[in-house]
Amino acid sequence: MTDAAIDVPDAPHVRPAWAPLTLVAFVTLVIASNVASGVWARWVDTNPEGLLALSSRNRYLALTLAAGVPVWVYVVIGFLRIAAAFVVCHLIGRAYHDDAIGWFRKYLGVSSEAINGFNNGFAKAEWILIPFFVGSNIVAALSGVHRTPPVRLAALMSVGIAARLALMWWLARTFESQLVDFLGWLQRYQWWAVGISIGIVVLVNLRNLRSA
Repeated sequence: MTDAAIDVPDAPHVRPAWAPLTLVAFVTLVIASNVASGVWARWVDTNPEGLLALSSRNRYLALTLAAGVPVWVYVVIGFLRIAAAFVVCHLIGRAYHDDAIGWFRKYLGVSSEAINGFNNGFAKAEWILIPFFVGSNIVAALSGVHRTPPVRLAALMSVGIAARLALMWWLARTFESQLVDFLGWLQRYQWWAVGISIGIVVLVNLRNLRSA
């Protein structure tokens, strides 16, 4: 298998008319995640719901709970945000097939080894890969390339998201005092944290562009 192709025996792939919309949605989500990476140090205390809507990475899930966001808000926003990212990447995989995998490798820093590792035997192992890696863009895209049926995809994705939210809730409760102390530190030095976060976002994006 070459790095640029995913071996899925099927009829010749034809891009659907809605394919460009998936790219627009993905770019929108990437921008939202980058904004979250820049403002999280301030928003985690002042606007935790908005932070979760921008990005539901594990650290934001735990920190917003420690900041006092209601559990039902945490569950609803966290579930929808994680599901949105997974569905968009799944649709990109369905729409663009091998091209989508190449983009993830080229522009988002996903290694060929990781792609090939996930792809090998995906159809047989999707029942564990999708729930366990529900936050992985490449696994979501591969589920589209392999055309995981919608009902099965929804069930596996829901199990994975529910497990992730439950785990982050448990961790936030277990390490609540440490997280609260960290939030207190952020309140004192939030502008330094915001500046450093923005700098990291810029450097990471520049690195990805140069390696493309």
